[in-house]
Amino acid sequence: MKVTVKIDRRPEIADPEGTTVKRALHDLGFTETTSVRMDRVIHMDVDGENPERVRERVEDMCRQLLANPVLEDYVVEVER
Repeated sequence: MKVTVKIDRRPEIADPEGTTVKRALHDLGFTETTSVRMDRVIHMDVDGENPERVRERVEDMCRQLLANPVLEDYVVEVER
């Protein structure tokens, strides 16, 4: 199954990479940019027949390795 994990830094956590990109955009003349957040997307193929079981396994992966639960939130999307 195709799985997409969207990992977002929590809003209260500073995003130095996003701040740097915003400054660079302003330097290039794109001053209408008011904020930039640099988040992550992970695409993976996971073996399994049951979409809910695949989601549970990927959520375990997120808690143990893929996302930092103190700093980040994540959403798991499973497609057949």
